[in-house]
Amino acid sequence: MIDKTSQVLVRQFLDALWVEQGLADNTIKAYAADLKRFVNWTGQNSIETAEKSDISAYLAHLFQQGVSSSSSARSLSTLRQFYGYLIRTGQRIDDPCAGIKSPKAGKLLPEIFSEEEVDGLLAAPSEQTELGLRDQSMLALLYATGMRVSELVGLTLHQVNYNQGFVRVLGKGQKERLIPVGEHALELLKRYLSESRPVLLGVKQSDCVYITKRGSGMTRQAFWHLIKRYGKQAGITRHFSPHTLRHAFATHLLNHGADLRAVQLLLGHSDLSTTQIYTHIADQRLKSLHARCHPRG
Repeated sequence: MIDKTSQVLVRQFLDALWVEQGLADNTIKAYAADLKRFVNWTGQNSIETAEKSDISAYLAHLFQQGVSSSSSARSLSTLRQFYGYLIRTGQRIDDPCAGIKSPKAGKLLPEIFSEEEVDGLLAAPSEQTELGLRDQSMLALLYATGMRVSELVGLTLHQVNYNQGFVRVLGKGQKERLIPVGEHALELLKRYLSESRPVLLGVKQSDCVYITKRGSGMTRQAFWHLIKRYGKQAGITRHFSPHTLRHAFATHLLNHGADLRAVQLLLGHSDLSTTQIYTHIADQRLKSLHARCHPRG
């Protein structure tokens, strides 16, 4: 039985995050999941009274369970913020996370589609059906803008500027950014909105750009199933996720000479260091090309 005090404290903390920082729902859910796992581990003991030894033991437990160092580091970061909140609100005077070093995460490079794989993926849906045209438009827009999937499925009609060719995206922390859309993706979007969307919507009304055959807004889960199906159809056998197109967007821009800070703005990264991982991917590609093509490589 989970201690009720812990449940109340976690709920108060999450509510405070939402009100004070305006974090995205997915970010709040990630904090909630981290704290729920810690609460379950503590059992009947209230996390309000946890000590430094408890935090260290919990991190050791995560390691033994095979949890990655990056996930463990995120869990520790969540706990730091939680106990910082308790201190700010006068519910605790000391920080049990103080002095505990974050697990070092290795530099894991994300999976990237090659340009040929992207071409195959975008060509997989059939333009001859309402659903196929919708899906091709979604994939093309995702690759053309580097949006997060949550931003794509949450896109509304008033966020699209057809005349100037850009979309206005509301990202993490409710931060707004403008992203240009290439001619191909924009043309597919216009065709979808004029040819497919009215048929799928029927008599229903919706402000969502992309909708299901039931006339409701597209969900992340539904889109994940779609991209898996089209990936298989395109002959992509290795592991990938909807986020892989976002990674491809950034990497391909850098490969073709884009400025790193411009890519940062397009992705909506608040910190340039987050964007710099894509330079490592581009560097690896150059090394691979050199080794394969140079006579003394």
